[in-house]
Amino acid sequence: VQLVESGGGSVQAGGSLRLSCTVSKFTYEPNCMAWFRQIPGNAREGLATFDIGERTIRYADSVKGRFTISRDAAEKTVFLQMNNLSPDDTAMYYCAANRALCSWIDWNRVTTYNYWGQGTQVTVS
Repeated sequence: VQLVESGGGSVQAGGSLRLSCTVSKFTYEPNCMAWFRQIPGNAREGLATFDIGERTIRYADSVKGRFTISRDAAEKTVFLQMNNLSPDDTAMYYCAANRALCSWIDWNRVTTYNYWGQGTQVTVS
């Protein structure tokens, strides 16, 4: 399984960005897709999950109401729409995947996920 993120960049406070994560090279498509972020020196933080099998979505309290996770099934791509960004959102953003249903796993635990993208940097000034 290969995950490739894109869409990061620099934006001013109050602005928006949309991150993409395209999944490829799989025999069985992962069920649980997640977005994490990491600030240098800090632990990786879970932001949102999209369960393809159960069609459920979950958000961390820190981004609820500002971030939206969605999926384009045909393109095998998961998106993270980020609105009203602040400097506190500056981080490296990662896409992660697990073949299990999101409800079966500890969605906020980094070691839960089998597959990770390379990350995309988001800088808010």
